[in-house]
Parts: sequence; C-alpha cells; structure tokens
Amino acid sequence: MRWPLLTSLIEQEDDVIAVRQRARSLGERLGFGLQDQTRIATAVSEIARNAFGYAGGGKVEYGVDDGKEGQSLAVKISDAGPGIPELDAVLEGRYRSTTGLGMGITGSRRLMDRFEIASTVGRGTVVTFGKLLPKGSKTFTGADLAAMADALARTRLADPNAAMREQNRELLRSLAELAEREEEAHRLNAELAETNRGVVALYAELEAQAVQLREAGANLESQVAARTAELAQANERLRAEAIERERMENDLRQSQKMEAVGQLTGGIAHDFNNLLTGIVGSLDLLQSRMAKGRKENLGRYVETAMASANRAAALTHRLLAFARRQPLDPKPTDANALILGMSDLLRRTISEAIALRTETEHDLWPTLCDPHQLENAILNLAINARDAMPSGGSLTIRTRNGRLSETTAEPKPGEMPDEYVCISVTDTGTGMPPDVIARAFDPFFTTKPLGQGTGLGLSMIYGFAKQSEGHARIESEVGVGTTIGIYLPRHHGAGAEEAALLEVHEMQRGDGETVLVVEDEQVVRDLVVEVLHDLGYRTLQAVDGPGGLRLLQTSAKVDLLVTDVGLPGLNGRQLADQARETRPDLKVLFITGYAEGAVTPTGFLDAGMAMITKPFAVETLATRVSAMIGEEG
Repeated sequence: MRWPLLTSLIEQEDDVIAVRQRARSLGERLGFGLQDQTRIATAVSEIARNAFGYAGGGKVEYGVDDGKEGQSLAVKISDAGPGIPELDAVLEGRYRSTTGLGMGITGSRRLMDRFEIASTVGRGTVVTFGKLLPKGSKTFTGADLAAMADALARTRLADPNAAMREQNRELLRSLAELAEREEEAHRLNAELAETNRGVVALYAELEAQAVQLREAGANLESQVAARTAELAQANERLRAEAIERERMENDLRQSQKMEAVGQLTGGIAHDFNNLLTGIVGSLDLLQSRMAKGRKENLGRYVETAMASANRAAALTHRLLAFARRQPLDPKPTDANALILGMSDLLRRTISEAIALRTETEHDLWPTLCDPHQLENAILNLAINARDAMPSGGSLTIRTRNGRLSETTAEPKPGEMPDEYVCISVTDTGTGMPPDVIARAFDPFFTTKPLGQGTGLGLSMIYGFAKQSEGHARIESEVGVGTTIGIYLPRHHGAGAEEAALLEVHEMQRGDGETVLVVEDEQVVRDLVVEVLHDLGYRTLQAVDGPGGLRLLQTSAKVDLLVTDVGLPGLNGRQLADQARETRPDLKVLFITGYAEGAVTPTGFLDAGMAMITKPFAVETLATRVSAMIGEEG
C-alpha cells in the first residue's frame, strides 16, 4: 500500500457498521460517485462482517496505491481466525454456509476492480482489494493524502443504530432503483420485439427487390446487430443488478431479524425487572421490619419473594426450552396417567363453553421424557386451543401407539424412531391457513394481537419434542380446527409405575459422612454447605474443578461429590471422570442451570450419578443427598 491512511480494528458488531461508514467517507473524499461509494462500502463491510462472524474479529487498513492506470483506493482486511479450508469453492461460487461466508466474498469480488485473497488454515485470512479512482479525477499528492488521513482520524462516526437505519433506507432506495431499471429492461425487450417484426417485413421486401435494396439490407443488418448487442449488454447488467438486489434483500431481512431479537430481549428484561422488583422489595420490607422488631406480616413478604423467584425460574426454563438447552430429567412416563392427573387443571384453564374430551389407548406404551415438561406442553396446547375457540367448542386430547412403517402420513423416517407414542390436542376453532402452519414453529412468530403473545409457545413445544428425540406436527384447516401432535419415542425399559416406586426415598439425617461441594458461585456454595451441616454431614469445599480434584487426590474420606457442571478450569463431568480413576465408587450429584452437553441426563450420567436443576428447593437438595448417601455402593 503506497499511501496508508487509516487503520481500525473489528472487535464487535458496531465496528462492522463503522467500517462501512469509513469506507463510504473515504470514497467520497477520493471523488467516487454515490453508486461507487455504495459499492465500496458494501464490499468492505461484507468482508469485515466475515472477519467478525467467521474469525471473531480482525484489522482493516485503508490507503491509496499508485499504478500504471492511475491511483486507486486500496483496502486490506486481515484476521487471525481459522482460515478458509475450501477457498477454491468459495471463489467459484460453490460454497455456502450459515454465516454467509461464500456469498460475502463472491459479492465483494464483483464490486471491486482488484480482489486478492490468501488464507491459511489455522492462521487466518487476508483480503486485499482496490478500485481505480474515476477518470478525470484529481491526482492526490503525498501532502493531500496526509491531510486526508488526518481528517479521517478526526472524523467522528455516526451513531451505529442511526447508521443501520440509514443503511436500511439506502437499501430500500436501491431496491426502488432496481425496480425502475427492470421496467426499462422490459421496455427494451418490447422495442426489440417490434424491431424484429420490422426485420421480418424488410426481409420479405428484400426477396422481391433484392437488387435495388441490397445496400439498404446491409445497413439494416448492421442496425439489428448493434441493437442485439445493446440488448445483450442490458440483459447482462440486469442479471448483475438482480444478484445485487437479492443480496440487499438478504441484508434487509437480517436487519429485521435483529430488530425482532431486540424486541424479545427488551420484553424479557421488562419481565425480569418486574420479578426482581417483587423479590427486592419484599426482602427490603422484611429486613426493615426485622430491624424494628416488628414481626407481623413477615410470612407474607417471604411468600411474595418466593413467588416472584419461582416465576423468574419458570421464565428461564421457557427460554431454555425455546433454545433447546433446558436441562431435562427424562423418566419412564405413562402419558395416560399424566393426562388423567391434569384433568382438573385443564378444566379450570379452558372456558366453560368448551367441552373437554380424552381418548386414550388402552395398552399405551411408556415413553422416556421429562414428565413436567410434557405437562407444560399439553397445557400450552390447551391454552392455544382455548384462544382459538372464543365462542366455545370441543377440545380433545388423544393418545395412541404408532409405527412409521404402518403409515406414510406420519413424520418422515429419520425424524424420530420407528415406534412412538403420539399425544395430540385437537380443537374445533378457527384453524390456520397453510402459510401460518409453515411458520407456526418459528421463534417470535405469533398471530395474537400485540402484547398477548411472545411467539415462543409452539417453538418451545417443538424444542422439547426434538430434545426428547421425538417430533411435533401440525394439521389444520381454516374454519374446521387444528390438531397438534407430539411424537415421543417408545421406552423399552422399566415401566412408569415401577420407575416411580424406585424413586421414592425417605430423607434421613447424616451420621458424619463427608460431602465435597465444588461450586464457583459463593452464594450457592454457602447455601449447599449450610443445608448439609443441618442434615448432619461434614463438608469440604472447593471453588473450581482443579481445587476439587486436588482434594479428591488426597487420602481424605469423601462419601459424595456435589459439583456444578459449568466450572472454570475443569467442568463438573471432567472432574467426576478424573476423580473416579482413583475413587471408582465415588457417588456424584451434578447441579446445573444450563451446560452444553448436560441438558439431557441420558448419555451424560453413569451409574452412581444424579442431577438436579437450578434453581432448586432446599428440600429437593436434601432429599437427593440423603437418598444417594443412603444407597448401597
């Protein structure tokens, strides 16, 4: 780069917007027109977005080069990311990824005069591209460029959100221009068709007057060739503009998606602030009354704080279900018994104008799932059905066994096991058109009025079904009603009643047994230790995985390891595995709120291991610890 002007870093999403602003500003200072400014800004921001999204960040260098054809704008973007293993496929347009990597590189390549890319797997990627300054523009001297560099360094960038809004408006203007050019292309096509008809007429006349009109025929052929070449160029431009329009539409959809995410997070923050107000306010009043020696209504403040805390816990579980990252506790479950136990709750939930019916298969197979999450899913479907029948109707809950090999009307093979248990909820409500069915499981999508739906209900049900190795499906007809089925795999192990009997434990006090507690959050660690002391156990403590492992590698007696899953340095499962190398009979109780790989105990827990989910009741912790220590090794 002959004349470096400015260097900036890409460390966060706003930096990508800043790169686009700087590129446009520099293009304007170098004399580029508005269209070329947009192309430069688009090419630079696309590569910068790749550096941020694919490599986690990078560096952008702006400058001016001197060459045989004149001066040109030069930009170099480098990162230290994983590199691009299929670079040839990217450059040939055959590579696609969820990050938009291929489309960003090929699109930027078309927008600039010079484009060079070098990538080494494991070491990063360097993209260098440039654009010749417009013909007849000023030749910049070293002094000119030094002054320009100083001005760029002192230029204050616009607010990123305002820039994004301006970018969206610019995209919409560009789309309008493309539509006008498309109309111009249609006009040219019509003119060509008219010209061709004239050509046919002229050729007919030439057949009768070949000698007299030979010169006129030659001129006409020349005109047709020129017009055809002009139309070919117009079609090529239209094809390039259509590709650019598609990219701009993708950018606009991405901006709208980010706006939807912003609305969701704002709503969650609002709900959490309300819940925290109930908790903090109740505890403040409790503390104030106790400091004054007043004991009336203390229980009411405690109940209010606990109610708000439980609602906050329910909200986090809904969010984890939406993300398919909720910690599940699968158990052999009898869906018939579960639905029968929910009957009173369901009748209280729906309107008196709605008739509730249950149709259960007599010899229904057990299924392996989290029964509490299945209850929530059925209740959610019942509420949706109620809202779809404002004037009353019929709500039917059915259970049945099924095999994919018996019918082709069920989900496609590969989406779930061959044998399954189906729980379906059918209403006689308004129904859904095909376009709504296609989006019903999408996050944020809702047909309810503003403020009456988050768009997370059905997506959480779908997430629970898929996380349970099953599937969910919708059948609906406008004016007739809707059926939503949850398909869960058949369980071939112990039955639900037998499994329930095995889980019944009586909480017993300890007799001096030693429990090692490994938890990086001091408040949680102190709570667990205090509960264990109240139960009569001795405790050892560690704040991280390596600290816990050092205690387990000593000769100290440890009857039970209680550990968080997400620990710094060494996670809970790694700690348990290394500890069992020297203590093969060590019992382990995992505590988790969310940890990748630990959201479903199946496949995560070995013999002598158990798991409870944060936030947990003190009685739950005490019962589980008592049961595990009381078990014979």
